[in-house]
Amino acid sequence: MSAQTNAPIIIKRKKIIKGGHHGGAWKVAYADFVTAMMAFFLLMWLLGATNEKQRKGIADYFNPTIPINKVSGGGDGAFGGDSIFSENTLAHNGTGTGATQADGADAAQGSEDKLSEIANMLSGQGGESMVSDLLQRHILTRVTDEGLIVEVFDIPDVPLFLNEAEPTEALREVLVAVADVFRLASNEIAVQAHTASVPLVLRTNPVWERSAARALSVRQLMVSDTLPEARFQRVTGFADRRPATRDPLAGRNNRIEIILLRDRF
Repeated sequence: MSAQTNAPIIIKRKKIIKGGHHGGAWKVAYADFVTAMMAFFLLMWLLGATNEKQRKGIADYFNPTIPINKVSGGGDGAFGGDSIFSENTLAHNGTGTGATQADGADAAQGSEDKLSEIANMLSGQGGESMVSDLLQRHILTRVTDEGLIVEVFDIPDVPLFLNEAEPTEALREVLVAVADVFRLASNEIAVQAHTASVPLVLRTNPVWERSAARALSVRQLMVSDTLPEARFQRVTGFADRRPATRDPLAGRNNRIEIILLRDRF
């Protein structure tokens, strides 16, 4: 009886937490999801609303300007701090070209300036033109993402070709001037020919053969004017598929495009 009265009294205290186990973590996860979706749709919009040159500028903006060697550990182990793949990097052990993104941007700007300078030489905007005033009426120049396009086209009473693909004297003089200027650069060259449509009453449509023959004729003339044949990357005939005017039968659609392609970086 006395043993039961001397037993210790145990008191249990239960801690009650109000609100259960539901916190605000789901809100953080949801906010991250919404942010990711906004970033995704912004990326898709940028891809659709910009050209290749603009996308490159955006990418360069977000890239670091200081090059970091990812394979150099700076240690003194068996490889002297280098990875076994170090030879595939631009710089390791203090050697290499030291090329940076800034160098690439400078090279791209230099290429842009060179194309613009050549365009000015043909059009006469920077001083004296390489072609006469009469022949200059045949020429339009424009710098695009592909390179410098020199467009040579028919004008009334002064066509570029006789019959199918025989160059006129006017075209020969223009091509000599273009070849002289193109020799100042080492860029690759493309030639493409376009023709006006022909009336549907013809039994066979000659525009494909005509444009291909004219493009080849222009390449042969420019090669004979001492431009290396190896510089010509492609020769293309587009027939009447890319008219320059709303009237597909207009003589203005008869044209040659000689492209000084951009350098590859």
